[in-house]
Amino acid sequence: MDAARWVRPQEIVPVSTLSGRVIAKLLVRHPPLRAMAWFRLASALASSGVRGVPSWIQRRLLRLYGLELTPGTPIGGGLYIAHPVGCVLVAEDIGTNVTIIGQVTFGTRTDNRWPIVGDDTFFGVGARVLGGITVGAAARIGANAVVLDDVAAGATAVGNPAETVRTRTATR
Repeated sequence: MDAARWVRPQEIVPVSTLSGRVIAKLLVRHPPLRAMAWFRLASALASSGVRGVPSWIQRRLLRLYGLELTPGTPIGGGLYIAHPVGCVLVAEDIGTNVTIIGQVTFGTRTDNRWPIVGDDTFFGVGARVLGGITVGAAARIGANAVVLDDVAAGATAVGNPAETVRTRTATR
């Protein structure tokens, strides 16, 4: 499903239209998609009880792609990370069809709780989402926003600390 976002990132093409050849071309042409393929492999191995290899893949992701992502983090299909360098994505759950532009951080504050990210959300460059908060479905987080409180579904949050500047109805 991640590969479907790379054919035309502005829309999600049906997975059934992707041939093995198209997926292979996408993997060759787009390093961020390769990073997600490695992550999916590490998560599958970790969930099946394989030891050692998932942590090796995690270190590889950090070294080759600058992406810190823990194997086993529940992430829905269709994750699109345009520029993985500098992204630290430690979350309790990341929904489907999430778009991350670059240098985004999902992490904890002082409570050892991590964010929950809804479906169809967008994160601009340098956004920080910290603590045990929820970013609702179809929310938009602006560039360099520091999100410390929940963001409602369909809301747009910007600033430091982030404030909601607009709310719209989720379309999905």
